[in-house]
Amino acid sequence: MSPVLAGVLQLLALTAALALAHVPLGNHMARVYSSPRHLRVEKWIYKGIGADPDTEMRWPAYLRGVLAFSLAGVLFLYLLQRLQGVLPGSLGFASIDPDQAFNTAASFVANTNWQSYYGEQAMGHVVQTAGLAVQNFVSAAVGIAVAVALVRGFARSRTGELGNFWADLVRGVVRVLVPIAAVGAVILVACGVIQNFSGIHEVGQFMGGTQEWNGGAVASQEVIKELGTNGGGYFNANSAHPFENPTPFTNLFEIFLILLIPVALTRTFGVMTGSVRQGYAILGTMAAIWAGFVALMMWTEFAHHGPALQAAGGAMEGKELRFGIGGSSLFAVTTTLTSTGAVDSFHSSYTGLGGGITMLGMMLGEIAPGGVGSGLYGMLVMAVVAVFVAGLMVGRTPEYLGKKIGTREIKFAACYILITPALVLVFTAAAMALPTPGDSMTNSGAHGFSEILYAYTSASNNNGSAFAGLDADTQWFNSTLGLAMLLGRFLPMVFVLALAGSLARQQPVPATAGTLRTEKPLFAGLLAGAVLIITGLTYFPALALGPLAEGLA
Repeated sequence: MSPVLAGVLQLLALTAALALAHVPLGNHMARVYSSPRHLRVEKWIYKGIGADPDTEMRWPAYLRGVLAFSLAGVLFLYLLQRLQGVLPGSLGFASIDPDQAFNTAASFVANTNWQSYYGEQAMGHVVQTAGLAVQNFVSAAVGIAVAVALVRGFARSRTGELGNFWADLVRGVVRVLVPIAAVGAVILVACGVIQNFSGIHEVGQFMGGTQEWNGGAVASQEVIKELGTNGGGYFNANSAHPFENPTPFTNLFEIFLILLIPVALTRTFGVMTGSVRQGYAILGTMAAIWAGFVALMMWTEFAHHGPALQAAGGAMEGKELRFGIGGSSLFAVTTTLTSTGAVDSFHSSYTGLGGGITMLGMMLGEIAPGGVGSGLYGMLVMAVVAVFVAGLMVGRTPEYLGKKIGTREIKFAACYILITPALVLVFTAAAMALPTPGDSMTNSGAHGFSEILYAYTSASNNNGSAFAGLDADTQWFNSTLGLAMLLGRFLPMVFVLALAGSLARQQPVPATAGTLRTEKPLFAGLLAGAVLIITGLTYFPALALGPLAEGLA
């Protein structure tokens, strides 16, 4: 079988699996976030944290819950790392330095999972399981909760109430993430992913000496790392490591986990708003962008330029032989078009244009299909902008799902769109202008610039993957990347929740002959165009200095 055919078959199998899971999981999540009942274990949790799950919240109160919970997570994870040296199960590892502890705490709470450390050489079992793995669950649940709050903003009328953050958080963990993760972890263990609390031990011979490996609860962390679109690996090699991702099947299964909830949430959106066809329009837009990026990536990596690439069958540098170009390209596009950041190959070794595709996927806002929750609310914000543009073109007040898109709503949407590019470009410019940060670049010229641009793009968009040629374990990068992750995660949520509150207070207007049919393919095309033009062109000058200059050289 040719490598190209193998890649296409993997793509078809993945699409079929997602199609089968889309309706049942989407309907299940709609029931979870609409049900008035509370499970017994949920009642215990509410009692333990002192929350009343039946109290409705307006958007400022909902936002305060998001920020308070996340701040507590940052402080807890920071202290856990700083105290690692005296904790049991630390495997003899020392406490983490303050700047790196801040970076890691901000990273995992912000659902970014950027890692400036070697996981198997820095973090013991307690930090990995009680700290990092726990944040993989709750940070994902926070993202879903904010998306559900925005959906309620479209679905409700004459009220500013968006639900209860604590109830949405707990239900997301207990009823959605934990059950799927439990099944997924068993599948991964059956396929060879390790799951233990082994200490450090020597294995085999390597270059005349012995190698040291430590075990860990890898399968249970690997499954939620992908399912929650987190990305932080137990080992430094991440999903390229055979203990995390041993076979082509596990590689495809992990891609499936990454896409599962973001794809199903479009069904949840359609069910909760009473218009399933609106959900399909959003899903169609996401799927078209994702498929286009996959096709472009496979084309750039399979293109045979030069005798070395012809002999290897494509650009195999930095890719695992057991996954090949097809599996690696599919993983790379999926992880950068979602907020996952897991990698099964070395993005810095992709062709110049291939590396640019991974960057552009993040720059679009990771909305095709995006991270858990963040992909849906990001695409809905872009839908608001697309409706507004269409309204200007035909000279009538824009409406989306029966809600008028006025000055207030478009200001919130515009602020949401502008935050991330501002963070990426300002921090990248500062790093290139100052003398010290440039010393961390492994390469010079366009590729060296791409390393820094990729780092801040990944951090500000809460992705977490890296070009890997950049030495980011410095005080400058640990601090600035940590700040970019926190601002890139929580500032957009402010405007999403404010938009949700504004929409929920409106009285729906009836559809007329002049109403734009937002469930039609025409609107899906308009929405895709808005995504590519409004967000893509923002970064074009920066891309021209990095991956485009390298790819066209």
